Amino acid sequence: MAFQTEFEFTLPMGYVDEAGNLHKKGTMRLSTAADEILPLKDPRVQANPAYLTVILLSRVIIKLGSLETISTKTIENLFAADLAHLQDFYVRINENGTAKIKVMCPKCEHVFEHEVEFQGE
Repeated sequence: MAFQTEFEFTLPMGYVDEAGNLHKKGTMRLSTAADEILPLKDPRVQANPAYLTVILLSRVIIKLGSLETISTKTIENLFAADLAHLQDFYVRINENGTAKIKVMCPKCEHVFEHEVEFQGE
């Protein structure tokens, strides 16, 4: 089985581009050390540490709908629910290397992995 480095997601709300087109499905790749370190030198991050999330997501999201590029402006214009969704997705795939989470049956207490479908609400 090959090591998975790219993960598909679906935004709960969706990104609306300048032409009014809605983009919901995308792909995020695993983060590299450079993805997390290099943005720390960016003046926007130094002025506002919260901006790190914007730069980081713009680096690791490799596809969003039919958009040709994903820029910081794209991430800045996401709805808050979509930004939160992507932050959670980023943490899950980069900490676990998978979109699966461990769950326990409340009746028999059997622990198993479940593929989380990031489809929003």
